[in-house]
Amino acid sequence: MNVKPLLLAAFLASTGTPALAAEPTFDPQAVRAHVTFLADDLLEGRDTGTRGYDIAANYVASQFIAMGLKPAGPDGSFFQKLTVREARLDGTPKLALTFGGKETVLSDTAQVLVRPSLTDKTVAVEAPLVFAGFGFDRPDLGFDDYKGLNVKGKIVVVLTGFPKGTPSELGAHLNSEKAVMAMKRGAVAVIAVPTTEDTARRPWPRRVEISDGPAKGWVGADGTAFSRASAIKGSVTLNPDAAASLFTAAGKSLARVLAEAERKGGRPKGFDLKAKASLAFASAWKDVTSENVVAMLPGSDPKLSAEFIGMTAHLDHIGDHGKGDDKLFNGAMDNASGVATMLEVARAVAQDKPRRSVLFAALTGEEGGLIGSDYLARNPVTKGEVVGLVNFDMPVLTYKFSDVVAFGAENSTMGPAVAEAGKKAGITLSPDPMPEEGLFTRSDHYRFVQQGVPAVFMMTGFAGPGEKAFRDFLKDHYHKPSDDMKLPFDWEAGALFAKVNYYTVQALANADDRPKWYAGSFFGKEFAPGAAKAADPGK
Repeated sequence: MNVKPLLLAAFLASTGTPALAAEPTFDPQAVRAHVTFLADDLLEGRDTGTRGYDIAANYVASQFIAMGLKPAGPDGSFFQKLTVREARLDGTPKLALTFGGKETVLSDTAQVLVRPSLTDKTVAVEAPLVFAGFGFDRPDLGFDDYKGLNVKGKIVVVLTGFPKGTPSELGAHLNSEKAVMAMKRGAVAVIAVPTTEDTARRPWPRRVEISDGPAKGWVGADGTAFSRASAIKGSVTLNPDAAASLFTAAGKSLARVLAEAERKGGRPKGFDLKAKASLAFASAWKDVTSENVVAMLPGSDPKLSAEFIGMTAHLDHIGDHGKGDDKLFNGAMDNASGVATMLEVARAVAQDKPRRSVLFAALTGEEGGLIGSDYLARNPVTKGEVVGLVNFDMPVLTYKFSDVVAFGAENSTMGPAVAEAGKKAGITLSPDPMPEEGLFTRSDHYRFVQQGVPAVFMMTGFAGPGEKAFRDFLKDHYHKPSDDMKLPFDWEAGALFAKVNYYTVQALANADDRPKWYAGSFFGKEFAPGAAKAADPGK
């Protein structure tokens, strides 16, 4: 017998040398268990500020406790509480358009949709109308829609979306900034007219259907709801059929404007509409208390433990307001599946003791406009700095996916970590298959991006059966009562989605260097101009 290996093993054991960490396994039934609880009717759709959401929040907190994570709430609990304002129209709004010597009054939702105000209980605005194309005011980026236009004290009319051919993430960002750009130009209200592409994707009846919920936003300590475009007093969407005569009276054809917008690179130019509008409406407010569920895992490396990798998933859905026999919006896929996979990644990461600290957050108010994530990003619960973030939102788990789309991966050094994670999990990375949806700005990671934090957000991909399954879910179940446990879940896919996200978080938390924006990234330059940058790939 050769005793040297045995003696060596005994020596290593006696000196306390750590064994290599075992490769984690991800149990499909664990993912199923979380989704089953979170999407149950007893939680009543997990709407922000409701009993059902609070039950879900306590469930997530109990999971964090079982993992041995530390509470990260400012009061020493697992909860970061915030006040959320819900605003609903109080009475029927009225939009009156005056052109060609006539006044046309619009108040029916078949013609116009008015967003309630979070900052003014009553709004009465009367001003001239100016068309400003897509409403982009970034000459530095080649978008100069306000050139030659004076919109100070006026109401700006813009098209929805962004010019075809614009990189999808840049276009999505600029699209989300239209009200801010209009405000900086001195406008007092914004009227949006859907493009032909937007109408095809979201027909007017569907737009009306999804507009019946309240506007929402977080409220500061002074009782004022936070607004990035506080000087914009009204936000309106106008049915193109109702807008056509307005353009005709100005000597322009809306059909031609929309046709130009459909062309790749098409950018309809702005002009005076030779008309005025008066907008009047009232809003009723209800303030509710909700919470982000927050936990942390201290890093094992004293030099890196002040840097945090964040993991986020929104816990809320849209509650109980259906009109048929099934009135509950359970949100099984959106976003019980995201929370479930985040919890399973958290369980594996907690056993690793990574070098960097990790922040875990199940967020409130995503469906109302990324409210909880905005509050957390602006009101940090960690003493250290969040240096990178991985977001979990609505992985569609009805098929065996073989690729993922990693939004944001091309903007920072997180990209190679995601690519390597995909390789280890046996899947590939694919480009954004739905750039028209502007998904990069529509989930919680984006509020951290706006604070300068590199982030990625993965969704299950379109390879093989993926495109049909994903599009079928969007068409038939997204934000509908049928997003429940009757869907044909593939729980193995849930385990795989957890695995690729785990490898990503593990790599980021153990890397020698923190994630860095690439030098050429628009988002790095826009939101973290003073941060150290990495050379662009291939340079």
